[in-house]
Amino acid sequence: MGIKSFQGARKNQNATEEIPLKVSDYMTTKLITFRPEQSVEEVIDALISNRISGGPVVNDKNELVGIISEGDCIKHISDSRYYNMPMEDGSIEKKMVRNVETIDGNMNIFDAANKFLNDKRRRFPIVEGGKLVGQISQKDILKATVMLKSQNWKK
Repeated sequence: MGIKSFQGARKNQNATEEIPLKVSDYMTTKLITFRPEQSVEEVIDALISNRISGGPVVNDKNELVGIISEGDCIKHISDSRYYNMPMEDGSIEKKMVRNVETIDGNMNIFDAANKFLNDKRRRFPIVEGGKLVGQISQKDILKATVMLKSQNWKK
């Protein structure tokens, strides 16, 4: 009599492998930040040289005070041209978005993905104890899903 069916050793069905699904597991912590007193020209140079589309603006205490983006810089260039004013006029303090929506580092990445879709944002800063600790972007969410694609996506 031979072996009729062999499936091999079975995994313990009760053991669940802990899969990192929190925003803090995938957020960027080495950020390029800006200061409110920086000029728009400095920011444009930094955006181009670092190949980023925007970044958080922080004060001396590393507290988030705003966000500056390519769009904010383009608007400044357009306004300068329209009103025939020199571009070096002014700091980003007047150009940045002040009321920045943040998300919790403990948020599930799939909930964060939903937030990106609903709020139509490119990035969300993560603040803990009043200090900027990281940022999650749409690209970070995509990277996380690629890393998790062979896993079961249960919460």
